[in-house]
Amino acid sequence: MSEPAAQPLRLSDPSGWVKAHVVPFVLFMGMLLLLQFGSEAFQWDHPAAPWWRRWPEQWAYPLQTIVCLAYLAKRWRYYEFDWSLKWSGVAILCGALGIFLWLLPTMLYDRWQLSGETTGWMKWLGIQERKEGFDPHVFSNPAAYGASLVMRFVRAAVAVALIEEIFWRGFLMRFLSDRDGDYWKLPFGRHTWLGFAGCTGAFTLAHSPTDYAAAFLYGAITYLLSITSKSLGACAVMHATANFLMGCFIMAYGKYGLW
Repeated sequence: MSEPAAQPLRLSDPSGWVKAHVVPFVLFMGMLLLLQFGSEAFQWDHPAAPWWRRWPEQWAYPLQTIVCLAYLAKRWRYYEFDWSLKWSGVAILCGALGIFLWLLPTMLYDRWQLSGETTGWMKWLGIQERKEGFDPHVFSNPAAYGASLVMRFVRAAVAVALIEEIFWRGFLMRFLSDRDGDYWKLPFGRHTWLGFAGCTGAFTLAHSPTDYAAAFLYGAITYLLSITSKSLGACAVMHATANFLMGCFIMAYGKYGLW
C-alpha cells in the first residue's frame, strides 16, 4: 500500500511558509533603503576617497545579494516552483517581450535624438536618457571590474528574480485573493481581479515613477503567465530572462540609469 503524499509546507507549516516568502523581500528592501538613506553618513565623493566610501553601492549590492541568497537557500524547501520545460520556454519569450517594452522608451529617446530631461507625457512614459546609475567602469582594475559586473548580474538575474516572484506572485497574489481566509491553502495561479490589481499595482509602485508605465505592462504579462502556467518557476524564469537581457542592453549602450 503506497504512502500518502506529503503535504506542501504551506499547509503543514503555514507560518514558516509565510516567513519564507515575505522575509527575503523585506530583507532585500530593508538593505536597499539603508543604502539609499544611510550611505550619506560615510560616503565621500572625492577622488582621494577609498572606493568603498566613494561608491558604497559597489560593496552594498554584493553584500545584499549574498545575504538574501543565503536566506533563500536556507528556506528552499518552502518554495513550490513546479518547474516545467514547456512553460520555461514560454517564460523566456515573455521575458524578452516584457523587457523590450521596458526598454522601448529609452530606445525611442535615442531614436528621436532627444537631449536633456523630457517633460509631460514623455517623462511619464519613461522616454529619458537613463545614463546615470550603477557603473562597474568606475574600477580600472580588470579583476575589480569583472567582480562588480558579475555580482551585478547575479543580483539582477538571480536574487531579484527569485525574491520578487516568491513575494509578489508566490505570496501577495494568494493573500489578496483570500486575505480573510486561509490564503496559503490556495493553489498557485488562481485568478482574481483583486489579485491582479493589487499585485500588479504594488509591483509598479515598487519602481521609480520613470518606470511606472513599463512596470505595469511587465507586471500584467507576468500575471497572465502565472495564471496560465500555474508555475512560480515560470515567473522566476521570465524575470531572470528579462533582467539578464536588460543587463546586456545596459552594458552595450551605457544606460546605467536602468540599474
